[in-house]
Amino acid sequence: MDDLFEAVEYIAKDSPSYAATLASRADAAASSLMELTDRGHRVREFRDPNIRELIVGRSFRLIYKVVEETVVITAFVHVARDLKFLDQP
Repeated sequence: MDDLFEAVEYIAKDSPSYAATLASRADAAASSLMELTDRGHRVREFRDPNIRELIVGRSFRLIYKVVEETVVITAFVHVARDLKFLDQP
């Protein structure tokens, strides 16, 4: 959640409407995982097939891991960001 809030706050400085749209799209994407956990595609940086992502808007990756029947959202990052900063989720 912190990643999303940071992105929204940063974008809101220039475009409050785009920031609100991004927050809404991120929420919708996360909510969609309640029924369709495998709808995202595998994250190329990780070998674990349970680590998946959804692209939100055109610029953000919602990265999550499916553990048994639970979806754990691990990051919300800009597509240009290097994921080396993440320990494998």
